[in-house]
Amino acid sequence: MKAAIVTEKQDLELGQIAEPELQQGGAVVKVSGCGLCGSDIVKLKQKIAKKEAVLGHEVVGHIHKIGQNQDFKTGDRVVLGHHVPCYECVFCKNQNYSMCRGFKATNIFPGGFCEYIFVSEKHLVNTVLKVPDNLPDEHASFTEPAACCLRAVKRAGVKADDVVLVIGLGSIGLIMGQILKYYGAKVIGCDLIDERIRIAKDLGFDAVYKYTNDPEISSLIKSNFQQEGADKVFLCSGSPKSLPLAMNSVRDGGTILVFASISPEEAGFANNGIYYRELTILGSYSPSPDDLKISLNLIEKNIIKVDNLFANYDLQDINQAISDTIANKIIKAFIKIF
Repeated sequence: MKAAIVTEKQDLELGQIAEPELQQGGAVVKVSGCGLCGSDIVKLKQKIAKKEAVLGHEVVGHIHKIGQNQDFKTGDRVVLGHHVPCYECVFCKNQNYSMCRGFKATNIFPGGFCEYIFVSEKHLVNTVLKVPDNLPDEHASFTEPAACCLRAVKRAGVKADDVVLVIGLGSIGLIMGQILKYYGAKVIGCDLIDERIRIAKDLGFDAVYKYTNDPEISSLIKSNFQQEGADKVFLCSGSPKSLPLAMNSVRDGGTILVFASISPEEAGFANNGIYYRELTILGSYSPSPDDLKISLNLIEKNIIKVDNLFANYDLQDINQAISDTIANKIIKAFIKIF
């Protein structure tokens, strides 16, 4: 079958690999398309992707082969999460599902940028969801990233009327803002790119500022929304400039939710600022199976709108999709397989 395979140069090359076999309790899914995640690009840019691996996990497709299962049948259109928690370990008992060792060990095989994948029985029970007939493949593929955002909002303890700054308005920041609005927050967006600022305004953000310099943005938040600063700041940008902006914008006693990695050589948050101001700094990574179900429902109901967040590419053009994403020519790529 066709697949985009990681090369020694850490780019992707179209090649042929064996179609995965049906194993007991699981299913083989014929992939219609797969979203290109920022984490896929990070692995390639940092040269940590395994040679001959197949990346991609934001999969939508159809059940191609299946064993004895009462919930799915051949032909069902599905979307899925790629990891499954065990629900029994200390991490799961504390709702740190993405830290569960079983969660990290489970995965789809080989990856979404190919024609067929195998999903285990655990996936079928916990993270594989039927796609409503009225929902396009491209929209359904946002289920997993939207679920990541949903979990982040829940972890940050966002309340109605909280003043929240979202730094970075890529697909994650734009989805995060919509979920924050759904939770009743006053949402402020910040980005460098005019088109993303326009989209955020269209999506109902309460204010959107173009990043010029840190003092100006934090001053606008304090003068227009809350003189103490934002209750919560969501870091959805990998730029090191976002760290001081977050620190200067958040109120004393507030929360900064980190949802982006920065270059390993860049410095992190200043300890004394966290200590003396009683700030909460926390990260959020991957969703639980329940978050996947909720996010699919929010997308179906158009509470999370994704119409203007993606561009379509065929599998053979995946390297162009990566280049266009890095160059900010598009917000997100959906890679069509069939």
